[in-house]
Amino acid sequence: MAVVSETIIDFWRKPFLDGEVLYRNEVFTVVVNPNLDEDRRVMVLETSDNKVMVTLTPTMVEKIGLEIGQELSEGIFRQKLNEAGVMLHGADFLFYFSEEDKNVLVQEEIEGEVRQLTAQDNTVFSQFEGAASEQDLDDAYVELDHWAVFGSFEQKRLVAATSMYPWQDAQIADLGVLTLQAFRGKGHARRVVRAISKYALAKGYEPQYRCQLDNEASTALAKATGLTLFGKWDVISPDSVY
Repeated sequence: MAVVSETIIDFWRKPFLDGEVLYRNEVFTVVVNPNLDEDRRVMVLETSDNKVMVTLTPTMVEKIGLEIGQELSEGIFRQKLNEAGVMLHGADFLFYFSEEDKNVLVQEEIEGEVRQLTAQDNTVFSQFEGAASEQDLDDAYVELDHWAVFGSFEQKRLVAATSMYPWQDAQIADLGVLTLQAFRGKGHARRVVRAISKYALAKGYEPQYRCQLDNEASTALAKATGLTLFGKWDVISPDSVY
């Protein structure tokens, strides 16, 4: 796995290793975990070292038709999902700061006109939202009432914003970021992501950056921000009725 903190490794290890091992080899593991939440009753994690782990509930094991000791591979597993009509949502990349990069981040001074936003910035933030497309707002999921919000300004205008919300039962904070179309390519997104990540680290949280595999711009931003790819994570689709 990537050189990230034990907090992150332990968080991801738990659901994929807690339970009965259905199948395991050097690169592929399937575990039956009866304690998974309903919206995560099937999960797949492929780490950056190309190892794939699957965890699923006993009900889904029965639905898909898996048995202890049967020969499996990722390809066979996905074929069985398809045959059973079980759909996955679509994988996200997972990015985190390595321990080395975190040490750099916590000591640096963030450049530009970047600051934390509060409820007092409601008018400024509303103007920012009004200048963004509905699609960008939905994709970014940046909200002023989230746990932490930072903005980057140009000539006193809010042109980029990022917000975070902690995950339940984990010292991990998920972030979203949005830059207005006319101000992209100027480093605003990189600065606000590093600023909010520095804030999260000071509060004891691991910043988490997620994006869809086909979102090249978001992937490029993650790398430019200094984040390290941890892996790809997928869960059962809400459209699956099982």
